[in-house]
Amino acid sequence: MPDSFDVNLEDFEQRVLNVSHRLPVVVDFWADWCAPCRAITPALAKVADDFDGVIRIAKVEIDHEENMKLAGRYQLRGFPTLILFSKSRELGRFSGARSAHWIADWLSRNLSDDEGE
Repeated sequence: MPDSFDVNLEDFEQRVLNVSHRLPVVVDFWADWCAPCRAITPALAKVADDFDGVIRIAKVEIDHEENMKLAGRYQLRGFPTLILFSKSRELGRFSGARSAHWIADWLSRNLSDDEGE
């Protein structure tokens, strides 16, 4: 996936929040045991290709104990949960597997709302 990288509790602020001042970052909170998490991966890869250079994709594997603190910080209730950050703030989120078309529409809506501010 272009512009995709793994992130954890220790480097979340630097690699997600700080980077989101230059490019919006979508954070995918996922787990290996989670079937919907695996199901969304191809759709997210397609969207990442379509939005190449416009967004970055950060992946947080929540099964690591330290990363569960991030899940708690953002009050996640289910997985996968994707959160869009821009300028260190949350623009939107959704949970569950979605199609590439749905994710692209969600991104476009949230990114255009951000530009209007």
